Amino acid sequence: MDWLDSIGHAWLWLILGVVMAGAEMLIPGYFLIWLSIAAFLTGMIVAIADVDIAIQVLSFVVFSVFSVFAARRWFDYHGIETTDPLMNDRGGRLVGESVVVTQAFEGGQGRVRLGDSEWLARGADAPVGARLVVTGHDGAVLVVAPAEVTHMGGEPKVLSQD
Repeated sequence: MDWLDSIGHAWLWLILGVVMAGAEMLIPGYFLIWLSIAAFLTGMIVAIADVDIAIQVLSFVVFSVFSVFAARRWFDYHGIETTDPLMNDRGGRLVGESVVVTQAFEGGQGRVRLGDSEWLARGADAPVGARLVVTGHDGAVLVVAPAEVTHMGGEPKVLSQD
């Protein structure tokens, strides 16, 4: 470890910061970047004042804890906006979809077909073949309601024989 002593401690902290920043780019997770910042700050302190290794490690720990908690607090309030807020909410994506009853609803529970799969569902009693609409979900169970009957625009016309 003689080569380690030949490199200044400030450079070691800066190299550690660069390595962690590079790892954050390869494996994004918004965590290593804050440790990287802590390593850079520790490296700057060591470059300004030659301090003992225990103080260096302590300052790295303090900067790490502070930067991680500050980042978590900032993300809690500002968050990261997404173009698809329902990306990881499969049940939420199904709200508004039309389903067909495959097992009659009795006592508020039954099975429905959506696309090529069947789902457990809860809702008002309905016979096999009835069309329902997904209104929500409770875990892997869809919450359904009767589909509203709609017709083409305009007033319904009464046909008369003359």
